[in-house]
Amino acid sequence: MLQANQSNSDGKEAFVAVRKNDDGDIIAFKTSTGRELDYVTALDEAKAGKVSHVDVFHKYGRDIIRSEPDGIKENNLDQLPEF
Repeated sequence: MLQANQSNSDGKEAFVAVRKNDDGDIIAFKTSTGRELDYVTALDEAKAGKVSHVDVFHKYGRDIIRSEPDGIKENNLDQLPEF
């Protein structure tokens, strides 16, 4: 896993931790450089291609961030540590 202040070999940040609300929904992300982004900001950056290993797709009438499907459960956004 990337540590704070590191970026991927492609120069993009990655999400390394999440914040969840009382319902267990992800509401914020921490990046590999230590930035904390609310969901809307994270969504904008993911759409702009600034974050590696995530996809944005349209579901439930809105855009959703999800980890790239790679068959590894441990790197799914829902499995990241909380901050």
